[in-house]
Amino acid sequence: MVMTTSKLAGYYDAPEGVDVRGRYDEEFAKILTRDALEFVAGLQRQFRRQIRHAMESRREAQRRYDAGGLPGFDPATRFIRESDWVCAPVPPPIANRMVEITGPVERKMVINALNSGAKVFMADFEDALSPNWENLMKGQVNLRDAVNGTISFEDRERKRVYKLNETTAKLFVRPRGWHLKEGHILIDGEPAVGCLVDFGLFFFHNCAAYRANQGQGFGPFFYLPKMEHSREARIWNNVFNRAEESASIPAGSIRATVLIETLPAAFQMNEILYELRSHSAGLNCGRWDYIFSYVKTLRAHPDRLLPDRVSVGMWQSMMRSYSHLLIFTCHRRGVHALGGMAAQIPIRGDPAAHAKAIEAVRSDKLREVRAGHDGTWAAHPGLIGEIGTVFEEGLAGRENLIGVMRREDAAGIGEEDLLERPRGRRTIEGLRLNTRVGIQYMAAWLTGTGSVPLYNLMEDAATAEISRVQNWQWIRYKALLDAERVELALTPELFARVVEEEMGRIEREVGMEKFRRGMFKEACSIFVRQCMAAELDDFLTLDAYNQIVIHHSREGSSL
Repeated sequence: MVMTTSKLAGYYDAPEGVDVRGRYDEEFAKILTRDALEFVAGLQRQFRRQIRHAMESRREAQRRYDAGGLPGFDPATRFIRESDWVCAPVPPPIANRMVEITGPVERKMVINALNSGAKVFMADFEDALSPNWENLMKGQVNLRDAVNGTISFEDRERKRVYKLNETTAKLFVRPRGWHLKEGHILIDGEPAVGCLVDFGLFFFHNCAAYRANQGQGFGPFFYLPKMEHSREARIWNNVFNRAEESASIPAGSIRATVLIETLPAAFQMNEILYELRSHSAGLNCGRWDYIFSYVKTLRAHPDRLLPDRVSVGMWQSMMRSYSHLLIFTCHRRGVHALGGMAAQIPIRGDPAAHAKAIEAVRSDKLREVRAGHDGTWAAHPGLIGEIGTVFEEGLAGRENLIGVMRREDAAGIGEEDLLERPRGRRTIEGLRLNTRVGIQYMAAWLTGTGSVPLYNLMEDAATAEISRVQNWQWIRYKALLDAERVELALTPELFARVVEEEMGRIEREVGMEKFRRGMFKEACSIFVRQCMAAELDDFLTLDAYNQIVIHHSREGSSL
């Protein structure tokens, strides 16, 4: 249910057809100017039919998969895959992307990430952010100040002021996916498209300063999430064309890296790059969401049950094939191939566990650079040095491996390689971990936090989604789970018992007072309902979104 309050202390100067129902704030009003809202509304009005068609095409494809079909390479676009073409040359300021750090658009995080020593900071409006009104608008304020070089943060508890260093990471911005709406802004009576709000407001306010301060005449730079088909990339390319024209900057100034984090997109890498070829900044292995998408896409295939999610690593054949095909495709087309996330965080007070975690990170990143990845992701500033050393050695003085590691051996990777069933055990402990992590993440998300440290890993929405869909899959098909030398069929009754026990464990771990003040019970209700649903919902956060939408009305009016 969308919550509504009766009055605003002030209201935004919105153009005709635009209704801003988020809380009024003078600082937010500097972002939500009449001209900026007009720009966002223009994007929505021009592209909403294409977006609706793309979303319906997703649903149509899923119906085919649910009827027994499998994703595959499109015969109609074979000419794109087989012909010789390259994307626009890599802009010099982002030629070296060996270590990238990601995180939400919170003020202190933005400063720390830009100062971290990474080559790139991906500021996230998507999986690492709970998209309530305050987070979204403060995020826009924070990025504006970061681009202008004026951002600072006073930590009164630590008696410390945070400011930008002289040299900082290059800023990339990740807007939300096409499927997410912005319930606080209505355009012509319907919710705005979330990614057009995120992109439009950032571009409108920061284009000129970004190109001068960050992009050396290029940019702005973006990351694009959750795409499933090249038609969705085509819409983004047209959005970029429209934005460049409106700002009177050269065509091809905007660059974007696409996350290949859905199973259908793995069969569309060439086509996605082709649609964005004048705006492309390569592809990234979004491996956690990719595992989530594997389950979601093949939800009607009982022969595709995944093992415990901790067993679905890059050593699995289907994950390795996906990574190698991405490298081959990107380098053939002249753009970066970025590796996946290192979600580990420093473990204080346990040197042995910390050393083990760092060695796992080092091993993973060594595998990536040896395979031909040009760079990789980290979730915590404490990992930047270790990862940087691995990639510096692997790059051997080069800025990237484009033109060096062509990976022609991956040219023969086929549909069966990308769809190969993962191997491993399904266990009651895997079910417990999914349940515990899913509930705790959802509780944090409902209270405004989208990036959550849990069990020595930095978790975002992707982990909660894996946990949810894997539980759903196992329950749906009564998977046999290993439980201390016996096998148990996962029934609704067994799941209910596990939920009760894990809620007790969560309360013990976080403490009674925090548990009482938090939204753990509400999160549990949402998570369990999703795991037990007759039909698998596309996204966990779509179900929960209305609980964080709060509408405010203008003085004297009612909603």
